[in-house]
Amino acid sequence: MEVVFRCPSCEQTGRSPLNEETTEIPCASCGQVCGVPPEAIGSQGISRCVICRSHDLFIRKDFPQRLGVIIVVVGSLASCYAWYRHALFLTFGILFITAAIDVLLYLLVRDAIVCYRCGAHYRGYDDDDSHTPFNLEIHERYRQEAARQELKGVNKAVDPDQNLSPRV
Repeated sequence: MEVVFRCPSCEQTGRSPLNEETTEIPCASCGQVCGVPPEAIGSQGISRCVICRSHDLFIRKDFPQRLGVIIVVVGSLASCYAWYRHALFLTFGILFITAAIDVLLYLLVRDAIVCYRCGAHYRGYDDDDSHTPFNLEIHERYRQEAARQELKGVNKAVDPDQNLSPRV
């Protein structure tokens, strides 16, 4: 298994191998070490995030979403051009080929486990059914939590002794 994560201290993306014997994950940029909880990785796979310790993880296809959107857009534009040229069979052929590419990629691409809180990706795990697909409600909870933390950080940066009232 491999984890791709954003370092909590330097915000750089790091990559590290991960198995049951791993006790710490070092950042290649700043050298900070994240300790791995012993109960996070077991024989069943990963049960919690080793970077932020969250239990909320989800499964998604390990495929770049932008590339998927590009494939659909190119197929749509090509079929629109064929439709404009009154090539009915070519129009539907392009649409069916685009759909076939989508289905083929869905079947061939492996899954990855992703953390809702920090976005760490866990690749190369054995398929287990302990994680659910993406849940927008959980994602929104963590997004709002991050926004509140960012707002608290901005409010702490303002000098409390500074007079913010308008001048009269």
